[in-house]
Order: sequence, then C-alpha cells, then structure tokens
Amino acid sequence: MTETLAPLSTLLAAGAFEQWRVPLTVGYVVLLLLIGVYGLHRYWLVATFKKHRRDVPRPKSKFEELPLVTVQIPMFNEGSVARRIIDAACELDYPLDRLQVQVIDDSTDDTLDVSREAVEYWQAHGVDIELIHRTDRTGFKAGALANAMPKVKGDYIAMFDADFVPPPSFLRRTIHHFTDPGIGMVQTRWDHLNRNDSTLTRSQAIFLDGHFVIEHTARQRSQRWFNFSGTGGVWRVQAIHDAGGWEHDTLTEDMDLSYRAQLAGWRFVHLPRITCPAELPPEMNAFKSQQHRWTKGQMQTAKKILPAVLRSAAPLKVKIEAFFHLTSPLVYLYINLFVLLFYPAIAANVKGSGTWAGVIFGISMFGMGAMSASVFYLFSQRLLKRGFWVTLLQIPMMMSVGIGIALSNAIACLEAIFGHQSDFVRTPKYNVNSTPRPAKSSSEPKTNMGLGRIVPIPSLKKWVIVLELLMGGYMVWCAIAAAGNPYTVVSLPFIVMFGMGYFYVGLSSLWIHVRTWLESRSLAAQAA
Repeated sequence: MTETLAPLSTLLAAGAFEQWRVPLTVGYVVLLLLIGVYGLHRYWLVATFKKHRRDVPRPKSKFEELPLVTVQIPMFNEGSVARRIIDAACELDYPLDRLQVQVIDDSTDDTLDVSREAVEYWQAHGVDIELIHRTDRTGFKAGALANAMPKVKGDYIAMFDADFVPPPSFLRRTIHHFTDPGIGMVQTRWDHLNRNDSTLTRSQAIFLDGHFVIEHTARQRSQRWFNFSGTGGVWRVQAIHDAGGWEHDTLTEDMDLSYRAQLAGWRFVHLPRITCPAELPPEMNAFKSQQHRWTKGQMQTAKKILPAVLRSAAPLKVKIEAFFHLTSPLVYLYINLFVLLFYPAIAANVKGSGTWAGVIFGISMFGMGAMSASVFYLFSQRLLKRGFWVTLLQIPMMMSVGIGIALSNAIACLEAIFGHQSDFVRTPKYNVNSTPRPAKSSSEPKTNMGLGRIVPIPSLKKWVIVLELLMGGYMVWCAIAAAGNPYTVVSLPFIVMFGMGYFYVGLSSLWIHVRTWLESRSLAAQAA
C-alpha cells in the first residue's frame, strides 16, 4: 500500500506545481472571489431579513363573501400519494359551493385508477371535482396545467403537488390577501413529513428552511421579486393570463411564470407562518434528480428572463437581486473548479516565490464564504426554534451533502448554458412517514409504506456517479500529499470535507442502483 501511494505523493508534491504558479493562482483567486461574492449575498439576505423581520404582510381587508377557488393537483405516476392529496384537497375547510378541484393526472400506470376512484368518491359526496387526463404529455407539468386552464371556474387557483398535504385551514388563511387588487400570488412555507428520517432528509430540510424562511421573506418584505415554488401557493387567474400563461421551454415553469407575472406589474406575498407539509426525497438518486431539474431550470430561466428584467423599468434593487437569484446555480460550477485547483494552488504558493500570507488569506476567504452558509442555515433553524447545538452538529454533514451534489448540479448548469434539452422528470414519491388516513374504500393504497421498493429514474446519468467517485478519489490523493508535507498540511481539513461530500453522494447513489438491480433480479426470479 505504501509503495502504491508513494508515486501519488511524489506527483502531487508541493514543488511539482511551482512552474504553474501564476495560472493556478489567478484561477484560484478568481474562483475565490466569485464564490465569496455569492457568500456575501447570503449575509445580505440574513441582514435584510432582520431589518424587515417585523414587516409581516397582512390582508388589506377580508372578503365578505368567499370567492370561488379552483384547486389543481398535477401528478404523473404517483399512485402511492395520489389518494392522500385528493382527500386533503377535498377536506379543505372551505364552502363546497365555492370550491372546484381539478385532478390533473397524466399518469400511464395504475395511478389513474386510484385518481378515478377518489374523484368518483368525492363527486358522490358533493364536491365539484373532475379528473383531467392527457395521453399526449407535451409540455409535461406546464403543458398539463395549460391544458386545464380553460376548465378553471375560480378566479383563484391553489396548487399542490402530489406529495403535499395542505392543512384544512389553508385557503381561509391565504385567500384574504387577494383583497389587495395588486396581489398576483401568495406562497406559503413548505414543511417536511419525513424530516428526521435520515441524514439526507435532515440536510434537505435545512436547505429548504433557509430558502423559505430567509430568502423568500427577505426578498418579499424588502420589495424585491421572488418566485412561486411550484406548489403550496395560490394564484390569481388574471395574473397567470397577464404573464402569458404556462410555458414549457424551461424545467422550472413556476419560476418562469413568476418573473413574467412580476414584469407585468403583479406583486407577490410570502407567508412563512403558514406551512404546507410535503415529503422529502428519501433516497439520493431521487434527490439528485430533483436538484438537477431545479438547477437546470433556474439557469434556463436566467437565460430566458434575466435580459428582460435588466431592460425593464423595475428598480435597480430588483434587478440586482434578480441577477443574484437567477444566476446562483453557477456557484456549483465555481465550487467544482475551485476544488480541482485548491490543493495545486496552495502547493504552488507555499514553495519558492509563493508566500504563506497569500495561502492563509485564500483559505480564510474561502472559510468566510463557507461560513456564510453556516450562518444562513443556523439562523433559519433558530427562527424555527430548533435546537442550536443540534443544528450545529448537523452543519458539517449538510455542507458535505451540498459539496457532493455540486457536481451533478454543475453539469445541470452546463446543460442549460449550452442549450441541451431534457424531459421534465417527476421526483419519485414514496408516501414516507405519512399519518394514516381513514380508508375511503377497500382498494385505497396503504399509507406509511416506508421507503420500500426503489422507484427507478431511467433518465439519471450513471456516469455522473463515476465522476463523483473520481472526485472523491482525487481528494484522497490530495489529502495524502497534503498530510505528508509540512507546507500543505494546512489545507487538509478542507480537502477531507470535500472528499467526504463526493464519496457520500457517489456511494449513496451507487448503492441505490445496486439495490434496484438486486430487486429486479429478485422479481425476475419470483416471476420465473
């Protein structure tokens, strides 16, 4: 083993990079500055939130007569959760003569039977509910929503993805904000049904809490623009029409529509005190697929919408925040390039003409950028009254997950930048840790299924796993060289953190593929 590692240590010895010191240092500093700028933006979001913390949005007045509201439930092959969300929508505490429910189901499996049975049940119980099914999935979710619009009866649309469980009071607590004729959309905060199931779900919950508690709130209360999150919100129908309706040229049709509506003059409201619980992806490949779609879609929206925002008559503060918001996925690309240069740049600068001062400055700057994420997420958990020390202990693993997922998300950024088109892939739903509901019929799907059988994601790029493991191996390589040289040992903690992230994400993804393969073999054997 020692004989094998020796050549690696020699190849990555500090002196081997001296001849490349200038380009390595320039690249290192540029990436450091780019990451640092977006890190400072996180500090700004926290400061802005604190400044406007007490500016809680309240309805202008109350409707004397509650308006007609249409509830839309888009889904595709999500039989494990279909009945739960349909029941939750029909049990909203809202007058039945003021409520319409559209089950927009493009499914190609037995989910359609589950939806049809649930629709028939609630129709028999007096609910104005219909099943809208397409055999042509043009436009995917956006296409399905656009197809359902001509059948909308209400002036307002509440939208819930299949894995959400809106509380009965949802509409009564949100609808009165539309008494202000300038409000086009109201967004609530996502909560998490399976938050404490695993390291992965806890990390995701913290990520999303920061987004909904701080980002959305800071933007909205400081009169900057933010986006509808695709579910758990209510739209004014006129705002959708004024924005040009649902379009499917990006993978984040919700963000695209949001910016077009705000360009048309509509204002949005965010209500973090109202929560709408949902399921977090319980396994790594489902999480990666979801993150890939969100990241790629956000960059596609940036290419499509950002020029129009910058040319618009919107205030300068809106334009600046829109730039940071829409281009933030580029940080994933910067992080991966930074990781590749991190050890070589340090090695080149601690020998010969390089200086320790520059190395220490660089590591300190990166540490401050990384610290911004810790401050951001710790503050969001404190606002939700979660234990400080418990959260602090979760931060290192959360950071590792963020670093590990960065490679897949960086590829999503590049695909968007270079115009690579891909289908909208729904995140698999498992009905994990849900509260069992009273059975409506003998054929109702069981709840509390647990993770159970893995739902395969055919479009997932398996070669990305190889790259993640190679990046993890590269970090091991760098760690060996760094530990064996007194000049570079200072970089070891960062290298170990990077390596943990890539290995955790890569090995978790690989294990899911192995499990899927073993399950398929078992099913084939049973069939035989």
